Amino acid sequence: MRIAIVNDLGLAVEALRRVVRSIPGAEIAWVARDGEQAIAQCERDRPDLVLMDLVMPVVDGVQATREIMRRSPCPVLVVTASVRGNVGKVYDALGCGALDAVATPRLGLAGDLAGAEDLIRKIATVHALAAQSETRGSASSAADAPAAAAPHTLPPLIAIGASTGGPHALATILAALPADLPAAVAVVQHIDRVFAPGLARWLGRRTALPVSPLVAAEPLRAARIVVAAGDGHLVLADDLQLKLSDTPRDTLHRPSIDIFLASVAQRVPGRAVGVLLTGMGRDGAAGLLAMRQAGHPTIAQDETSSIVYGMPKAAADLGAATEVLPLQRIAPRLVELVRKS
Repeated sequence: MRIAIVNDLGLAVEALRRVVRSIPGAEIAWVARDGEQAIAQCERDRPDLVLMDLVMPVVDGVQATREIMRRSPCPVLVVTASVRGNVGKVYDALGCGALDAVATPRLGLAGDLAGAEDLIRKIATVHALAAQSETRGSASSAADAPAAAAPHTLPPLIAIGASTGGPHALATILAALPADLPAAVAVVQHIDRVFAPGLARWLGRRTALPVSPLVAAEPLRAARIVVAAGDGHLVLADDLQLKLSDTPRDTLHRPSIDIFLASVAQRVPGRAVGVLLTGMGRDGAAGLLAMRQAGHPTIAQDETSSIVYGMPKAAADLGAATEVLPLQRIAPRLVELVRKS
């Protein structure tokens, strides 16, 4: 795995070099000192992964990510010294196509390296996604149980999954939903648990609907949006509340879109809509298929409007989507569907 480093600080570059060298099979492709150099380097020599700082001279990490995804797309992981101090830039970079964000490991006075574990784990996830087979996946075992009938007093549920490029796609859809939406909305975005609460606040500034991170059990409420947060999988439980589940623990993504959509397929026979947006890999495709097989309308984002046409393509290839739509048409279609239910 060839990994590029983009950072203007010498100590940060050295810390990242040490992390890369500690990973079996990984090597440093090149080092760029600002975003402009990174854009040019990616065009000349595309790596398997870019470790992208946010705050740099000439061109910052957000603009560099945007241009790399436009000119020479490859996986980008935001690695920055101040993740909390750059929250807005983090979500902007994720919206441009960065996979995730993590704090830069720190070199101590004695030459020791602190905070490398999170970065190593995320690099392993990117490697697993790149190597993920194209074989048809299976939905969560939750979908194998008999479906429970949803009381008609409950609102319909719009279940949305997103990954690479997801924040921008989510903001576009949620901004177009009316304040009197007669449905609950639940979102699973692949993002580090540290950033999930902030993502809810960031999205909340872009929609007329209230948005909150889900950290405890919550009933379905019309005209409200919840975003999966915490270290667990979002599921629709037997009591028809949205909850976080510790199991299964051996999934590539946590939270997993497949597990969420499969739980909806199991427990809501006809009052839900599944949506799978831009993202790398296949998570959500099998869950969307389970929803379609349970009788729900399902939507996948189209290739042209996707930052990365991985997850929606996997869903389309499985026949999981009843409709494949450009991003701008998804919100109007959702409103139409839930007003009918």
